This record gives sequence, C-alpha cells and structure tokens, in this order.
Amino acid sequence: MKKELLEYIKQVRAWIDLDKNLDKRLEGIKTNIEFFQHERLVHLIVTMTFALLTVVSLGLTVARIYFLPLFILFLVLEVPYIFHYYALENGVQKLQALYREAINKISD
Repeated sequence: MKKELLEYIKQVRAWIDLDKNLDKRLEGIKTNIEFFQHERLVHLIVTMTFALLTVVSLGLTVARIYFLPLFILFLVLEVPYIFHYYALENGVQKLQALYREAINKISD
C-alpha cells in the first residue's frame, strides 16, 4: 500500500505540473484520497490494538515472567506497524496538499 501511495503521489504531481485535464481528474484524486484515508484508519486501529496488547503483555510480564515471549512478540510486531502507519499518514497528507494545489491551480 505504501508503494502504491507513493506512486500515486508522483502521478498526481505530474498531472499538476503538466496541467492537462486537471479539472477532470479532481474527482478521481478525491476518490483515491478517500480510499487511502480508509486504509490509514484501518492501520490506525490495528496499530492501536497492538499497542494496547503490548502494554497489557508488559503488565503480565511484570506479574509473571513467563509472559515475556508474548511481550516481545507484540513489541516486535508493533514497530513495523508504527512505521507503516507513519508512512500512510504522511502520504495521505501529501496527497491532500496536492489536491488543494490542483484546486488552486484550476481556479487561478
């Protein structure tokens, strides 16, 4: 998903720079922003769920040391989720900025 988002950002940037049929592409850009926002929301929910499970397993590890492998597992899974969510968040914000730039370019 991250790769797809980055490629789409490049594509939108090229459309804005070329200024060809930009007014006709706005609706498609807006629709894709909505799709990427949905994906971002899903990953936020997954990331927060794993964060909660990590904290709970840490508490269990403090109470009973044999929960340590569970804590380590959740921690190892949480780190990539955070980086992936970070990339999605920044990508969607970049896409929204490009959308606003395209609107401003059309209205000028």
